[in-house]
Amino acid sequence: MIFHEGRIDDEKAKLVPLKVLAHLGDAVFHLFERERQSLTIKTAAQLHKQAALRVSAGQQAEMLTQLSVQLTEAEADIVRRARNLKPSNYRKSGQDIYRQATAFEALLGYLYLTDEKRLLTILNLTLK
Repeated sequence: MIFHEGRIDDEKAKLVPLKVLAHLGDAVFHLFERERQSLTIKTAAQLHKQAALRVSAGQQAEMLTQLSVQLTEAEADIVRRARNLKPSNYRKSGQDIYRQATAFEALLGYLYLTDEKRLLTILNLTLK
């Protein structure tokens, strides 16, 4: 973890509620995109606009689809479980897309807590 010392083990991470993992993963992905975009964009408005394109539910669902073949068994289990969460709010996207995006975010939250190197690998794969 960036702000706390050390990582937690898989067993402890699996005890974290999936919605909490997704909430954390959403923040991680937003920060990743903003940091990446800040190196090439000159204004905050442009930064927000460009980052928003990639952090949308539709884009996250697409990224998860592309990544799915590269996931470990533990990662695929987190994705499967998070995808089955009942969405509480899916205004702009359909329920299926929202579930996929939630699963993507939960994966990032899980990796943020357990394996920074793997998290960076997955994040970099979203750029391809």
